[in-house]
Amino acid sequence: MLTDRMIRAARLEADLYEEVEADTSATTQAFLVVVIVAIASGLGLLLAGRGGGGLVGGVVTAILGWLAWSFVTYFIGTRAFGGTATWGELLRTIGFAQSPGVLLVLRFIPVLGGLIGFAVFIWMLAAGVIAVRQALDVDTGKAVITVIIGWLAYVVVVAVLGLLIFGASLLGA
Repeated sequence: MLTDRMIRAARLEADLYEEVEADTSATTQAFLVVVIVAIASGLGLLLAGRGGGGLVGGVVTAILGWLAWSFVTYFIGTRAFGGTATWGELLRTIGFAQSPGVLLVLRFIPVLGGLIGFAVFIWMLAAGVIAVRQALDVDTGKAVITVIIGWLAYVVVVAVLGLLIFGASLLGA
């Protein structure tokens, strides 16, 4: 069931995002998607010879980033654009929108790894737009703006957590 949903999310099927929006039991699955993608990303970096000691920190950072992205998206989408959704609905849809990220495990491939990472990033943003559009019941333009603002919040959270988690280890703390 989870794998099927992830594949459908990666295919950008709007019906999947409607399905997980309405299925309150899918929050755990969305959480698992975030964890699976974080592990795949960490393994891709490890295989590329760019570390791996921070795998647990990477998973924690991904989870906290997902929570922040979903909350900011919920706040902007409902307050600024009049969308109708709960934070839980956005947690589920945005969690599943990260499904293409499993391909980040392929970042170790010489030359292609960077291209794969960039393509997956764009793919996940596109999935995020569909996820937000379906969850908030807004038009695509409003979904794009909401996703960009939410993603910027995600980047800030991930950067701060990265500095706290990895910076402390670099300083010997």
